[in-house]
Amino acid sequence: MSESDLRALPNIGPAIARMLLRLGIERPDDLRGQTAEHLYRRLCAMDGRRHDRCLLDTFVAAVDHANGAPARPWWYYSRLRKANGPN
Repeated sequence: MSESDLRALPNIGPAIARMLLRLGIERPDDLRGQTAEHLYRRLCAMDGRRHDRCLLDTFVAAVDHANGAPARPWWYYSRLRKANGPN
């Protein structure tokens, strides 16, 4: 599949689509049943650094949408994450 298939998801631009491809996510359906935290940690490990937590929120938005939730901006999930405790 291609980057453009992933870019059809809300909140996913070229850079995030390339990150998802590196993680083996090739199409939106590949996100179903995934755990955003696991994807985020894998990417951090692959890159040898901790990415900004907003990337985690973007992954949460994409996984949530792939699992049937309405499209929401990634910052909706940032607010939820911050409301639930330390980041």
